[in-house]
Amino acid sequence: MIQNASIIIADDHPVFRRGLKMVVESEAGLTVVAEASDGAEALAAVEAKRPDLIVLDVNMPQMNGFDVVREMRNRRLKSAIVFLTMHRDEEMFNAAMDLGVGGFILKDGAVTEIVDCLKTVLRGQPYISPQLSAFLLNRNRTAAEFRRQNPALEKLTPTELRILKLISEYKTSKEIAAILCIHSRTVDNHRTNICQKINLKGNHALLKFAVEHKSSL
Repeated sequence: MIQNASIIIADDHPVFRRGLKMVVESEAGLTVVAEASDGAEALAAVEAKRPDLIVLDVNMPQMNGFDVVREMRNRRLKSAIVFLTMHRDEEMFNAAMDLGVGGFILKDGAVTEIVDCLKTVLRGQPYISPQLSAFLLNRNRTAAEFRRQNPALEKLTPTELRILKLISEYKTSKEIAAILCIHSRTVDNHRTNICQKINLKGNHALLKFAVEHKSSL
């Protein structure tokens, strides 16, 4: 785990936010360097502080958690991300996993889970609230079945898989290049290789495939 990790907490409920901050800062090696009450403040704080990790409420004014993460990606802000939510929603969970969020915890258990969650994510490992374990099992089962039915995906390199996921988010080659810090022509070459490996033909075949199978990639 990162020593003396810097944390930002973004939640539009000040009492909850202060309580979470107290719990986080009671743990040695974790420091809350900023708080935010809406998505726009959260994004500005990440840009200014460049924290090791940001805890984001999914539902906030100005920008929701998903919009904040997408904009962080566009600006190449590398902080690890933990989502907070009140909702036991499998579609929301899968959307968060598709974005590469490191942690996903329910607000009703956040006070008891947050320290373990932060430590786990800061070690580079995912953390999901135990109450949502069925969502993770379903996701893994769906992904495994999808790959079994599409063995050609095993031919893709990690970079090609990452690009395929970004295509599923409607990212252009230029946007993908910025996120991955490579040239847009390199992205175009990867797109061509992906189509050849999984036998896709037609101008929009790759986008259609990626979007249809987004939750399984």
